[in-house]
Amino acid sequence: MKIILNGESINLDIDPETPLVWAIRDHIGLTGTKFGCGGGYCGACTVHVDGQATRSCITPLETVADKAVTTIEGLPDGADLHPVQTAFLEHQVPQCSWCMTGQMMTAAAFLAENASPNEAEIVSAMGQNYCRCGCYVRIKAAVAAAAEMMQEDA
Repeated sequence: MKIILNGESINLDIDPETPLVWAIRDHIGLTGTKFGCGGGYCGACTVHVDGQATRSCITPLETVADKAVTTIEGLPDGADLHPVQTAFLEHQVPQCSWCMTGQMMTAAAFLAENASPNEAEIVSAMGQNYCRCGCYVRIKAAVAAAAEMMQEDA
């Protein structure tokens, strides 16, 4: 089976029902995508599939055949971090960091669709990603700052 991962065509000879998170982590060796709940609830495993935020723990590999999958490793533009990554660092969002890649991937997909969100839209967009450390105030601030950075770059 072939997937396009972070712009690179990759052939995988594994069970097509393997959850995408395990294909990415165990078979391809990219460990930025985290396993959280295994039920699609927490968002730690979020990646982009054709630009859409997708929970990789409940996404069978076969459903992403020939689709563009982006992980946190593929989010930067060359050596430049994505504005979401920059904002999360500047706002010192990560505490334990387990959920942060999923938080950033959700935020990046959201901001690609809504370049100028208000506070309520940010809260709604990020509301299904859980942070056990409770960094929600910093997450909200970082998403807003990333939106501003992206508007300045446009």
